[in-house]
Amino acid sequence: MFSLHIDTARTWRGGQSQVLYTVLGLRAMGHRAALVAHPEGELLRRLREGHDLIPLAPRNEIDLAAAWRLSRVLKQLRPDVVHAHDPHAVAMASTALSMASPTPRPALVASRRIEFRIAHNSFSRWKYSQVDRFVANSGAIRDRLVADGIPRDTIAVVNEGVDVERIVRLTAANVHAAFYLPTHAPVVGNVAALVPHKGQQHLIDAAALVVHDVPDARFVIVGDGELREALERHIREKHLERHVFLAGFRSDVLELTKGFDLFAMSSVSEGMCTALVDAMAASKAAVATAAGGIPEVMVDGETGFLVPPRDHRAMAAKIVVLLQNGALRTQMGEAALRRARERFTVERMVEGTAAVYDSVTAARSTAIRSAAAARTARRGGAPRDP
Repeated sequence: MFSLHIDTARTWRGGQSQVLYTVLGLRAMGHRAALVAHPEGELLRRLREGHDLIPLAPRNEIDLAAAWRLSRVLKQLRPDVVHAHDPHAVAMASTALSMASPTPRPALVASRRIEFRIAHNSFSRWKYSQVDRFVANSGAIRDRLVADGIPRDTIAVVNEGVDVERIVRLTAANVHAAFYLPTHAPVVGNVAALVPHKGQQHLIDAAALVVHDVPDARFVIVGDGELREALERHIREKHLERHVFLAGFRSDVLELTKGFDLFAMSSVSEGMCTALVDAMAASKAAVATAAGGIPEVMVDGETGFLVPPRDHRAMAAKIVVLLQNGALRTQMGEAALRRARERFTVERMVEGTAAVYDSVTAARSTAIRSAAAARTARRGGAPRDP
């Protein structure tokens, strides 16, 4: 099986880690997997030493020049499957396939990792109509796609995965030394881009309540994004400069996660949340919102606590419970690691993705044979009874 993967992001977030795991995992299975990625992006940089790498990304959703270049790549490489990993990738792939018209046409697979609604403009409807199979990272995302008009039988659910055993082997960072925190202060960590749907403003509101009961508590938010200035202002308004720290983008995020005492995820909208799975693999109990696919990842009361989105009071209360009960934190962290090993490994994700490819290419082959037989029959070439 030869798959061509397309990711158009320049930054590094959970989606890019999944593309990296998918490409490398398929290659480890003996499949050929090529990657089209942003020429200046972090994903291409991390795979720079590999092969089958094509630096290409659209400037906007409808970039005909980029689509034409991709169409040349498709004609040259002739993959069995084109896997578009983000909405701009779907647009570029759909347009390129309409230009290239390769025979046989490769199957177009589209990943969907976000809970946002699909746009209903004419171009969006057209590009998604070209997709043969959608891969949703959770049941919640599948249901969102169905609500947006995507036929349920064209959607496969494949949970995202992380390199659990690598995380287990990592040495925890000294978070207190890294951020000059009091030696014995309990640290609540959050790892997410600073964007509206990650809801860090609600986590900051929760922190303001937590410190009344646990005065030494510290909160470290790892990630960067458009809301950094607004969140810094919110921290000042709450007088939490000594308690809440915005760490920015960090390359040692997994080591930091292992160094946290507790993990918190405050999303108001979420696909599956690989940062939460990373924390589970790091044996961390978590307090997280029941947004999107998060309830499919966590088991409430077993691997941590689920709270309603935007409810900072509920989040604060559960954080206090776990900060004040080290034995419960340890018990839930051990349960979290067991669940990560059982459900959310890279190997399971890659095997699930490969199974989608097998299914969609088999269905396409059957459709091609049926169409060829029908054409033959129309021309009078079908066998006749004597």
